[in-house]
Amino acid sequence: MRWLIVVLLGLTLSGCSANWGWYVVDPSTAQGQTNLQFLIGGLWDTIVLSLVAIVISITIGLLVALPGLSTNPWLRSINRVYVEVVRSVPLLVLILWVYYGLPVVAGISIGVFWAGVIALALGDSAFQAEIFRAGIQSVAKGQIEAARSISLSYKDTMRYVILPQAIRRVLPALGNQFVYVLKMSSLVSVIGMQELTRRANELVVSEYRPLEIYTVLVLEYLVLILIVSAVVRWLERRMRADERE
Repeated sequence: MRWLIVVLLGLTLSGCSANWGWYVVDPSTAQGQTNLQFLIGGLWDTIVLSLVAIVISITIGLLVALPGLSTNPWLRSINRVYVEVVRSVPLLVLILWVYYGLPVVAGISIGVFWAGVIALALGDSAFQAEIFRAGIQSVAKGQIEAARSISLSYKDTMRYVILPQAIRRVLPALGNQFVYVLKMSSLVSVIGMQELTRRANELVVSEYRPLEIYTVLVLEYLVLILIVSAVVRWLERRMRADERE
C-alpha cells in the first residue's frame, strides 16, 4: 500500500500522463498562481460560514436538549418532534428551501451567506441536541442532588455544575460535528456562495481540468479538517489536565 501511494504521488506531481494538465495549478507559472489564488480565495468564506453556523447550531442544540430532559411529557415531545423532523430533511434540500422558500414564507430578503448559515445551523442543531442530552444525562444524579442541597437554582446548577462536566464529555462529539459542518458547507455552493467548492466548479468550467482542480480542492479540505482535529485534540488534553489539577 505504501509503495502504491508513493507511485501515485510521483505520477501526479510529475504530470507524466498526457491526459493530465497540472500546469493549471502549477505555482511556478503565472496561470497556476492565478488559479491557485482564485481557489484559495474561497477559504475565508468557508471558514466563516462554518464557524458562524456551528456557534448558532450549538446554541440551538443546547436549548432544544433541555426540554428533552424534563419530566413533563409535553416538553419532551417538543424535543423529539424537533429532532426527528430536522434530522429527516436532507441538508441540500434544507439549503434550497431556506434560500428560495424562506423569503416567500417570511417575506424577507436573504443573501446566500445567511441562507447557508441558517440551513447548516438548523440541520446540525438536531444532532447537537442529542449530543448535549446524552452528555447531560451522563452526569451522575448525585451531582444534581448535591447542588440542590446547597440551595442552587436549576439555572445555576446547570451553569456551574452540570454543563461544565457535560461539555468535557461531549467535546469530541462537538469537534466531529464541526468537521461535519465544515464539509457540508460545500453544499452551499449550489446557491452561489463563493466558497471553496463553488470556486473550484467555476474554474473547472473555464479550464476544463476537473481532475487537477478538484485534487487541489480535496487537499484544501484535508488541511482544514486536519487543523480542526488537532485543535480539538489539544482542547481535550487541556481539559484532562485541568481535571487532574
